Amino acid sequence: MYLDLCFPREIEAAKEKHTPVVIVGGTVEYHGPHCAYGCDTLIAQGLVEKLSEKKDIIIAPPISYSPASYAVADEKSGTVHVEENAFEEYLYYVFMSMLSSGLRNIYVVIHHQFEQESLMPMTLSYMKAAKRATMKYLEKTKGQGWWGSESYCDYYENLENEENPFSWIQVIPTMSKEVQNATGYDHAGKFECSILMSLYPEAVKLERLDDIKHWFTKSAEGANRVLGDEMVKLSLDYLEKRII
Repeated sequence: MYLDLCFPREIEAAKEKHTPVVIVGGTVEYHGPHCAYGCDTLIAQGLVEKLSEKKDIIIAPPISYSPASYAVADEKSGTVHVEENAFEEYLYYVFMSMLSSGLRNIYVVIHHQFEQESLMPMTLSYMKAAKRATMKYLEKTKGQGWWGSESYCDYYENLENEENPFSWIQVIPTMSKEVQNATGYDHAGKFECSILMSLYPEAVKLERLDDIKHWFTKSAEGANRVLGDEMVKLSLDYLEKRII
C-alpha cells in the first residue's frame, strides 16, 4: 500500500494496527557512466516494494534530494547535494507531521553511504531530525517535564516495546552489517551494480563502463544477476525481521 494512494480510513487502520510506514531515504548521485543517478533510491525502493509483497506495510514517497555529498564527483557531475542543516530541518517537519497525525511505527530505509552501518552525514540528518521531532512532539503533547512525571515511572521497563517513544522513528540500512559481510558492498562496483541489476535491470548499462574510467567502477565488469538475486534475498530476510 502506498501512502500517496491512502485515504483517511487506511491511515486510521494503520494507526490501530501499528502498520509500519516505510520511507526510502535516497539520493540523486553520480554512479559512473554505467549506473543510473537514482541507484541508491532505486535499491532501497525496490527492496521495500518486494517487502510489501511479504508483509503489510505502507510505502511513503521516497526522499531523493538529500546530502549526497560531492565525495565521489564534483558539482558538475549531476549529483544533487542538499546541505545537511537544511535537509535536517526539512525532515524535522516531515516527522513532526507524521507523529502529529498519530503514526507511531515509522522506518527510514537507506542505502547511501551505509557501509558497515557507519553513521555518515545523511543518515545522521535523519536520526537527529527523528529525535528532535520526537522530543518536541512529547513536550508539545505532554508538557515540560513529561519524562520526569510519575506517569513515566515505568519508562525503563518499556524500552523494548512500542511504548518507547524513541522507537517511533527508526533509521536502518537496506543491508545490515551481516548481510554486507555475506555478500559485499561498494559504490557502483560489482556488488552495487549486481543488486541494482536484480531490482531494476534497466538502471545498469555495463556496455558504457569504459566511457569514463574510475577505480571504484572497475569491478562492475563482474556484476551479474545471480549475485544480485542473492543480495536481494539476504537483504529482504533482514528487512522482514527488522521492520515489525
